[in-house]
Amino acid sequence: VEPQPDFTRILRLFFGRDDGVTILPQALGARPGTARLGISTATPTVSSLSTDWIDTVATDRSFAKVRWDRSVEVPVTTLDALIATHGEPAFCKIDVEGFEAEVLAGLTRPVRALSFEYLPMAHDAALAVLERVGELGSYRYNYSPIETMTWASDRWLDATELRALLDRYRPLGRSGDVYARRTDDR
Repeated sequence: VEPQPDFTRILRLFFGRDDGVTILPQALGARPGTARLGISTATPTVSSLSTDWIDTVATDRSFAKVRWDRSVEVPVTTLDALIATHGEPAFCKIDVEGFEAEVLAGLTRPVRALSFEYLPMAHDAALAVLERVGELGSYRYNYSPIETMTWASDRWLDATELRALLDRYRPLGRSGDVYARRTDDR
């Protein structure tokens, strides 16, 4: 699922002839429809549907040179709709630059495993996502800082323990990914 037209073209170039890959040029959200995607031409990997997230991260020095200089209207579907069409994923990576809570609002049942991005400057948004995941089902969590592909904890944590771990990482300014797996899928 990729809403950015330029990235969709790249995905089609690399995977368009692979029968095992389905490329959907749309975004995910709480409900089907359309939304405006704010695009940073110079840094397109931080394009976002969330104006609140853009406002939050724009105040951080690590985003000082990022400008969201254009936007495009994109179709939006839900995770529930994708699951109805394609089946339940074994793993769902949600990397949507601050729109994670909206994506999960379009999911009404737990999935086996998922991940979402954590940015220290958007700590409260990540905690809201963590709460939503907990509403969906019983999960255990771990954290991988700044794409190290290593776990921050040697064991899977409950939500309270993960919050404490993120509180320790927050002052270090270390972003990363939170991983969640259903407790009945060990």
